[in-house]
Amino acid sequence: MKLFQIFNSKALHFKHRRIFPHYSNLYPYSSSLPQPQETPSSSIPITHSTLLHSIQSSQWHFIEHLAPQLTPSLISSTLSNLHQSPQLVHQLLTHLHNHPHCLDLSALCLAVCVLYRLPSPKPAVNLCKQLIHRYGDGIGTKAMIFDELSRARDHFGIKTTVVFDFLVRAYCELKKPDEALDFFYIMKEKGFVPNIETCNQMLSLFLKLNRTQMVWALYAEMFRMQIKSSVCTFNIMINVLCKEGKLKKAKEFIEYMEVLGVKPNVVTYNTIIQAYCLRGRLKAARLIFQTIKDKGLEPDSYTYNSFISAMCKEKMLEEASALLGSMLEFGLVPNAVTYNALIDAYCNKGDLNKAFAYRDEMIKKGIMPSQVTYNMFIHALFMEGRTGEADDMITEMRGKGMNPDTVTYNILINGYCRCGDARKAFSLFNEMVRKRIQPSLVTYTSLVYVLGKRNRMKEADELFKKVQQEGLLPDIIMFNALIDGHCANSDIERGFQLLREMDQMKVLPDEVTYNTLMQGYCREGKVEEARKLIDEMKRRGIKPDHISYNTLISGYSKRGDMKDAFKVRDEMLTTGFNPTLLTYNALIQGLCKTRDGEHAEELLREMVSKGIAPDDSTYLSLVEAMNVEDLVGNDDK
Repeated sequence: MKLFQIFNSKALHFKHRRIFPHYSNLYPYSSSLPQPQETPSSSIPITHSTLLHSIQSSQWHFIEHLAPQLTPSLISSTLSNLHQSPQLVHQLLTHLHNHPHCLDLSALCLAVCVLYRLPSPKPAVNLCKQLIHRYGDGIGTKAMIFDELSRARDHFGIKTTVVFDFLVRAYCELKKPDEALDFFYIMKEKGFVPNIETCNQMLSLFLKLNRTQMVWALYAEMFRMQIKSSVCTFNIMINVLCKEGKLKKAKEFIEYMEVLGVKPNVVTYNTIIQAYCLRGRLKAARLIFQTIKDKGLEPDSYTYNSFISAMCKEKMLEEASALLGSMLEFGLVPNAVTYNALIDAYCNKGDLNKAFAYRDEMIKKGIMPSQVTYNMFIHALFMEGRTGEADDMITEMRGKGMNPDTVTYNILINGYCRCGDARKAFSLFNEMVRKRIQPSLVTYTSLVYVLGKRNRMKEADELFKKVQQEGLLPDIIMFNALIDGHCANSDIERGFQLLREMDQMKVLPDEVTYNTLMQGYCREGKVEEARKLIDEMKRRGIKPDHISYNTLISGYSKRGDMKDAFKVRDEMLTTGFNPTLLTYNALIQGLCKTRDGEHAEELLREMVSKGIAPDDSTYLSLVEAMNVEDLVGNDDK
């Protein structure tokens, strides 16, 4: 029996050695010992050779099991042995992701100097992000990380400086422009020159964040360091010039890059084309388009999209549609941007049939409508009063896995506010808050507007306070909506109080602000006070518009003060504003009230001769002023 037990023990031990060969030094064979029991991982001594063998054997489950015992020094020594096997190191780090204690600054820097050998820079850059997150981004920390990376680089005998570039790229991907520039200067001070790809990534980040001064500072430093610019560098700099509105210099920059032997590509020309198109300078954009062809380059979808978007903004819809046809003929594939520009233009025009036709066309081509597409249709349907169809669009949007965003809710809330449906608007607002979608100033302005229309000014004022409590600064549109509500509800004093609050918050009033206050005065018959506001507007540098003058003309006419009304009309003409339908209606109404029908008829003939068609209000004023018998005739005759 004892012999059988010894034999069984030997067999089991042999089995363990085959499955876990690295256990051989843990369980020395002795015939006098009983069968080995399972040992807790916390008591298993992990050696350098054990860990190395486990990694090379891809025993990742075993490594994760023993991870709590792994030390930075053990990992560092293992990395030294695996510096020619970056893929294995990458796998090791992936499995140790939840055990940050295994890697200190030294081990992380060694790992970066191994991973740089991988075809993709992403793993090394991600490891650099870990360095930044764990050790901070102060100037002292940056110097410390640089020194440790230098030691790791020397340890492996690496000649390239790309490991430093990866840290700069990590700062860029984390959107830390100042820190990226600091590390750039550390590299320079230590005698290392960043590569052009790293410089381009920094320039691109600065541009995206609208830090154009930093762009020019870095570009000048690159020039001093004799870092040779690539076509990508020049494209970024041309983009900066376009953003600054220096289009002439941007074109000159193309000539400069050609002198330096760098050939412009389609992106170079597209950047300038888009800049011209955004400013509505289509003629200049077409000249650049011709240059693309003359250079033997092929325009791409981005080129055409710039033109189509610009044409849609300029209401050149037929030309934009024709350009889409040309785009398809050349085999270029339109995208959601192309169709959204056309859909938006036709929605704004009120031609929803054409807009829906483009929606159907994009779906046939396999281009799915985006959230932007749905928002445009929902807005257009509300503007047309087709609220039921707008609700159907929301159901369709949700069915495609797209939930309403801030823009969607703003469109819906604004739409119901315009319809005067305050209950529905606030129901949507509450839903928005429940879903943790942050309301914007646009949201609150719509609600202030509807409360004003419903004579609920106490609630409007409370909402105005809530906006400020949430850290939002009311803008001119919100102030105007609130002033309009108070003036329409006969509280002009509160309107002027809000005007003073605007001054305190440094929100500049505009002509709408003053027109609203003038209308409030005129409703109360205080036309002289309203007249003084014109002078105040001028003192503030705000030009009165035709609404300002029409408001005064209407105020004087309602009181029957036609001499003053015509005086304002004459002032209006001298400032370059032609009378509108509202001007003539107000004057005719006033003349009819003062029984000056002959003069009223003269104005009617004048407005018709100027191509202004009378409306019901015009004729109603004339009918009320005239004797009915004169209009229908006397039956007794």
